[in-house]
Amino acid sequence: MQNSIIYVDNNATTCVAPEVFEAMKPFFGPEYFNPSSMYPSAGNVAREIKSAREKIAGFFNMDTENEILFTSGATEGNNHVIFGSAAANPTRKHIITTMVEHPAVLEVCREMERRGYRVTYLPVDRQGRVSKADFVRALEPGNTLLVSIMHANNETGVKFPIQDLARITKETDPEILFHTDATQAVSKIPYSLSKDGPKSPLSMDLRYVDFLSCSGHKFHAPKGAGFLYIRKGTRVRPFLIGGHQEGGRRGGTENVPYIVGMATALEIAFRSYFEDHGKLMELQRYFESELLARIPDVEINGTEADRMPNTTNVSCHFVEGESILYELSEYGIYASSGSACTSGSLEPSHVLRAMKVPFTAIHGSTRFSFSRYNTREEMDRILEVFPEIIARLRAASPFSRENRHD
Repeated sequence: MQNSIIYVDNNATTCVAPEVFEAMKPFFGPEYFNPSSMYPSAGNVAREIKSAREKIAGFFNMDTENEILFTSGATEGNNHVIFGSAAANPTRKHIITTMVEHPAVLEVCREMERRGYRVTYLPVDRQGRVSKADFVRALEPGNTLLVSIMHANNETGVKFPIQDLARITKETDPEILFHTDATQAVSKIPYSLSKDGPKSPLSMDLRYVDFLSCSGHKFHAPKGAGFLYIRKGTRVRPFLIGGHQEGGRRGGTENVPYIVGMATALEIAFRSYFEDHGKLMELQRYFESELLARIPDVEINGTEADRMPNTTNVSCHFVEGESILYELSEYGIYASSGSACTSGSLEPSHVLRAMKVPFTAIHGSTRFSFSRYNTREEMDRILEVFPEIIARLRAASPFSRENRHD
């Protein structure tokens, strides 16, 4: 049944781009030196880190490359922001986030509650959107420490208006810190982080954002590398201590090959931005329109919201997500479920629960997430087998319309 793999789980991770792999190879071989050592060969490696930092700062129009802190990924970055800002600003005891954040934010916020902080979890509507009115009401001048809101949701692709939310935050109280987990958006949306605003009208103006975190493996860099943007002058304590690296802000020898690989991956992404963006939008439109035409009792989650062009979260009524994934994998199609069943839990996704997806559909949600390497032919293959899978599972389900006796 299985011929070749069709990988459509790019929000989970992406393949390492061939150019990225080639850029990394010298640092697994002749350029293996510790960049903190004093001999000339180590100095060459240190200069490669500096070059990567300068490139990334340029891609995001940062005011200085020293606003970049290299990390192991967004989970570390998110932890650094929340714990570090609390340690540096001990008089403020209120945090604002949303009900649909990644666990790398939600679980840290729950830990902060155990430490005596109060956290406001903003709700979302049926399309996964946050109300600006709710956001404004949640701000507490003089007491709110931090706002942490993702830019794009990892399950649905729904985007939050962080440009406006950050501006509102600073207009309400300039001392409130604003963080965005941009894991699913970095490389797919041009950002400008300069306090002077964008150089290009195509870039999103994030001059009011204090922290931005991401993971390289979401944009064809290797797993285990990311960066945290920290605006110059922002009060935050180090999270990993025990070394002088990263200007004393993060202890530990730098992961040189992965840092170089991440900078290369971003260079590729920015160079091919228009081509990739157009291709992904076309694939998403085609795929979703065909899904709706071929499968009854199906809906696309967040379809009325502003979404990323690479993410489709589809809920099929009267079937269960784990069975869908198993059936798809039998055809060599690798996607992910909108429910948490793959982690051993029978509870549906916290994101879809917050969106109030109907009970008949919430367990039958599947996320397809695409990259520049996906093709129209792959979409056609998925569209060939996916409706058959849903029809077969529904025929065996006691919850299907045909098998219900209520």
